[in-house]
Amino acid sequence: MPNFRYKALSGAGEPINGQMEAASQQEVILRLQEAGHLPIEARAADGAAEAGGLGALFQRRDLTDKQVLQFTQQLATLLNAGQPLDRALGILLDLPDAPKARQLIARVREGVRGGASLSATLEQQHGVFSRLYVNMVRAGEVGGNLNGTLARLADYLERSQGLKSRVINALIYPVILVTLISGAMLFLLGIVVPQFENMYDGLGVELPWLTAVILALGGFVRDYWWLVIAVPAGALLWANRRLRDPQARLRLDGAVLRWPVVGPLVSRLETARLARTLGTLLANGVPLLQSLSIARNVVGNRVLVAAVEAAGEDVKTGGGLAHALSKRDGFPRLALQMIQVGEESGELDGMLLKVADTFDTETGHAIDRMLTALVPVLTVVMALLVGVVILAILTPIYDLTSAIG
Repeated sequence: MPNFRYKALSGAGEPINGQMEAASQQEVILRLQEAGHLPIEARAADGAAEAGGLGALFQRRDLTDKQVLQFTQQLATLLNAGQPLDRALGILLDLPDAPKARQLIARVREGVRGGASLSATLEQQHGVFSRLYVNMVRAGEVGGNLNGTLARLADYLERSQGLKSRVINALIYPVILVTLISGAMLFLLGIVVPQFENMYDGLGVELPWLTAVILALGGFVRDYWWLVIAVPAGALLWANRRLRDPQARLRLDGAVLRWPVVGPLVSRLETARLARTLGTLLANGVPLLQSLSIARNVVGNRVLVAAVEAAGEDVKTGGGLAHALSKRDGFPRLALQMIQVGEESGELDGMLLKVADTFDTETGHAIDRMLTALVPVLTVVMALLVGVVILAILTPIYDLTSAIG
């Protein structure tokens, strides 16, 4: 029989990792449950599920994030309309255009027909559905409110994807503008400027220092254009490899949080994601310790991830979430105060969702303001750079014309 690696939580909330020989993932889950543990993850010890590295970059998922959202919304709607789970999955089977999506839904339907729970079947789909997704579905099944859980899960996915899309869309125009600036400068320095170098050599005039610098730079770009491209590309590859070192990534993330403008923005963005994930999990009956273990995976900044892990240890010993998070830097004070109010009023899940809404709005406004200021700044920088090059090239011609006149 194959070996499976599993992660679970004991009855006391202690994390458990290990390996188990079993016929299937479902058997691993059932055996863990019979032992009084709460299964979190069960994967084949060797196989495609463990693939990573460059191969993972080119591996296409059966469902995109948008398709997962559509699947969740449609399944929640059908279940809310009174359709049995098997019938709802059968209806969804005919909706996707992509063959891989239809095959995945067919596998889910066959798993449910075979007697497995929906959460266990989703967990077997090679990472298409996240831990958060699977655990929320499992909590909905245990609580007997699967349709309501799926509806809340769809709302969570929609909001998360909306915030992600907003950040990406805000960065598209500045990236295009920076690319145009770089292309324009390379064209001027590598093609236009060297034409004037030959002309000035023939005239034998003494050139201003700025013109000499620009001509030398243009000659370098013309002769070593490949180096101009290779050095930044190599620097990016080195930085990407360097950031795989946990300590280097931790130092960088700590520095980012201390930057004047970017730091508060990153803090609010990560706080919104963490709060929405925690609030959604708690609202569906997932215990706080397990929710913290899952929610830390949606946080991108390693310093804040470490803060959430440390907060989980404090909560495990009986401390409050707000007090535990306040011991670490990085989380906005308003968020901590709102979480404390939620704990005192017994409505932590609802208050966490309000924290998420508040900081989603603040993040959106901050991004809009940064974009409004960034575009004119980049335009002015482009104009100045082009102006300096043109001025350096044309100044000797103007001086020569004035001397002749």
